[in-house]
Amino acid sequence: MRVLLDTDVVLDVILARQPFAKEAAELFDLSEQGIFEAYVSAITPLNIFYIARKANAVRDLRQAIQALLQKVGVCPVDKSILTAAFGLRFVDYEDAVQNSSADALGLDAIVTRDVHDYKYATLPIFTPSAFLQHLKSQQDQT
Repeated sequence: MRVLLDTDVVLDVILARQPFAKEAAELFDLSEQGIFEAYVSAITPLNIFYIARKANAVRDLRQAIQALLQKVGVCPVDKSILTAAFGLRFVDYEDAVQNSSADALGLDAIVTRDVHDYKYATLPIFTPSAFLQHLKSQQDQT
């Protein structure tokens, strides 16, 4: 299964935001174990740097983003994806771009804590805890 991790989930790990960091870190661990393929949108590292630079030393933040890019695939963002995002009924353009980039790459789902913002998503939406449960149920079936 190939899944886009929303920016909020990645920030939970990088900034160790409680109480969300544990589930987000578990997602990254399972991805590294090959249980599923984690992706981010190309805009995610930029958003993370912009949001987190005030909370971390820039050097540490750069290292965290470099480590992230070694662990995940990246959904490209180009003019067609930016344009397609305007055609979605999302309130938040950034979320629409993430949805469009995941959809264009043929991903299977999006994991986010902001499920309300994705109510018009074109892909299945999971919270981190719901996705962890989904993965567990899939493993139980095998």
